Amino acid sequence: MSFIQANGYPIFFNESGYEALNNHLKNTKYSNLFIIVDSGTNEYCLPQFLPQLETDLTIEIIEFENGESFKNIETCIQIWNVLTELGADRKSLVLNLGGGVVTDLGGFVASTFKRGIDFIHIPTTLLSMVDASVGGKNGVDLGNLKNQIGVINVPNMVLIDSCFLETLPQNEMRSGLAEMLKHGLIYDKEYWKQFLDLKTLDFADFDALIFRSIEIKNEIVLQDPTEKNIRKSLNFGHTLGHAIESYFLESETKTTLLHGEAIAAGMILESFISWKKELISAEEFNEIKKAIKNIFDDIVFEEKDLNPILDLLIHDKKNEYGSIQFALIDGIGKMKINQEVENELINQAWENYKS
Repeated sequence: MSFIQANGYPIFFNESGYEALNNHLKNTKYSNLFIIVDSGTNEYCLPQFLPQLETDLTIEIIEFENGESFKNIETCIQIWNVLTELGADRKSLVLNLGGGVVTDLGGFVASTFKRGIDFIHIPTTLLSMVDASVGGKNGVDLGNLKNQIGVINVPNMVLIDSCFLETLPQNEMRSGLAEMLKHGLIYDKEYWKQFLDLKTLDFADFDALIFRSIEIKNEIVLQDPTEKNIRKSLNFGHTLGHAIESYFLESETKTTLLHGEAIAAGMILESFISWKKELISAEEFNEIKKAIKNIFDDIVFEEKDLNPILDLLIHDKKNEYGSIQFALIDGIGKMKINQEVENELINQAWENYKS
């Protein structure tokens, strides 16, 4: 499988990635090497990864607790302190081995430590392979608000090894599928169609599906690296999805949702809005709703949940001049950005989702 050239860095796949990584370590004069993991990847992925490394550099492992609730500035401070205590300098290299929390946080830590040191992403979940590790976004949550603090800064490379997916539970695999579905809906109708009946999907060819998903995101980012225009289309499903995810994260009575679970609900809601704004047909909306609900369990919403979720929309990063901006589908495979949506239409979307 060939590599993908992103905006200032390459994305390698499977064996070729380890070859590229080892050549990079050999040809670049780093002082030492730090691998950032969470407790899950430390147990399940690090033993698989370390034997692939060919280097005489001193390797230090930095672990933090697994979960979105640890993707915050407090964790960053702890890691910055550890890097300092272990003698990290401007010539150190950070490898981020893990899911989206690890790559988001690890990239932010490296981008800000001593005004920026080199880092490489090795995503270990489907979600981080097709989304979080690609595009140069690094950051952390502010309280329960998703990705409020961060930078756009690219890694030296990204290494995609689909063997890590064998360590994932089914709900984590489904979480990643949400972003792959999104890439088809916003950019490639033929790609979307491959997911309409998962029974016919040959998972032996899953590497090719991952490759195309990354390719779609990269093609969009190359056109708009700093999210001034077309890159906003990648936020389809995320305006309401992030608000749902944040609300469930902070609620003491709700079970925390995986990112893809919240985004799947967000895509149904925002597809309904696209239909009501006459951007897609009723048939297209029903196709989208059926396909997503065949993969993801319904999220149970109570009447009292809606207003707090709507209140969280004001913190969405796409908002401009106090106006909530949606990215909506303009026919499957195409997008319309900077769309304002009134609360009444969001209420209708909610009622439809629950029906």
